Amino acid sequence: MVIEDEPGIVDFLQRGLTAAGFRVRSAGDGDSGLRLALSDRVDLVVLDLMLPGRSGVEILAELVEQRPGLPVIVLTARGEVEDRIAGLHGGAVDYVVKPFVLAELDARIRAQLRAARQAPATTLRRAGVSLDLLSRRVTHEDHPVRLTTTEFDLLAYFMNNPGRVLSRQQIQRAVWGYDHDPATNNVDVYVGYLRRKLSGRDREPVRITTVRSRGYRFED
Repeated sequence: MVIEDEPGIVDFLQRGLTAAGFRVRSAGDGDSGLRLALSDRVDLVVLDLMLPGRSGVEILAELVEQRPGLPVIVLTARGEVEDRIAGLHGGAVDYVVKPFVLAELDARIRAQLRAARQAPATTLRRAGVSLDLLSRRVTHEDHPVRLTTTEFDLLAYFMNNPGRVLSRQQIQRAVWGYDHDPATNNVDVYVGYLRRKLSGRDREPVRITTVRSRGYRFED
């Protein structure tokens, strides 16, 4: 995704990157650029900072919050050291100053895409539930679900172990720690909380099955 307001640069990038084997989408202003960049089909963003409408800095902040794993390469005429530091601290993975060489930008894009492919997954998706480990946001069949810190950690543990029978002791150690009192019934209480929050009138309930005398199983 190229977000750039100079038509000549957009045309140059579209032609050059398409010839290099990429599928390229573009936007000439900040608002439409952000909307398209949030599409799941976008793997990397090349972002100008000086844009009409929403600025590149604002777009970068939104992408870091809403799609934290999406690589963003800033492409701008603002080449001062302070500008580059601000862009990288703002969440960009790289910073390219105009004028630039297409072959170098191509190489930087490929390097960032390789790094993104090798990075561990930060979103778990099972049984209609999507759980983002970075933003700590949860949705169930596209409905947002508000969880406490403990509820989130418990759900993440279940989703990392689908179909496995997990004993109460295993769950306590993973979620509450080794020094937690094993005599408490906190596992049962919090499983009850999750069951209620992961159900709804217009949704298929998430099944966390009680396995008698053994523990619980998250049904994938």
